[in-house]
Amino acid sequence: MRSVHHCVILLISFFLVSCTTVLDNLPGVYKIPIQQGNIVDQAMIDQIRPQMTERQVLYILGSPMMVDTFHQKRWDYLYSNQPSGEDRQQKRISLFFDDNSLVSGIQGDFKPSSTPITKTSEETTVDIPKRDIEKTMWQKIKGLFGFDDIDDAPRKDPDAKPADTGTQIKQTL
Repeated sequence: MRSVHHCVILLISFFLVSCTTVLDNLPGVYKIPIQQGNIVDQAMIDQIRPQMTERQVLYILGSPMMVDTFHQKRWDYLYSNQPSGEDRQQKRISLFFDDNSLVSGIQGDFKPSSTPITKTSEETTVDIPKRDIEKTMWQKIKGLFGFDDIDDAPRKDPDAKPADTGTQIKQTL
């Protein structure tokens, strides 16, 4: 009886361990494509030319995935993609610099094309006409509260006649 009990426990443990393979192969289950590293494609590599500065390469490819402390002049870009649980696809490229300029040595899964490729820009430039601003924003805000051009100090009108302050006080009392 004990041997049957042990066999049942052994069979159940095998089924539990194999559940991951069964669950991974279910039809209709969505699996997230996992991308890791710098996304590098052939169009990006075609823009790279010898004697480019490090800054220009950073603009095109982004920062390198790995910079070796022993080889500071070598930049490695790694990209791996595993779409929907399929086999992993991995791409690698290594760039070599000398005195802040790219040496012609490029190693990896991509090879630059021999003809220069220029990337067309989808950006557009819009010319905005100059505005004739009558009032500043602060003046407009003050105008909303009825303080149009009113300062703390009283203004003197050049056409006004001087008033006798003594008579005004007597009249108000």
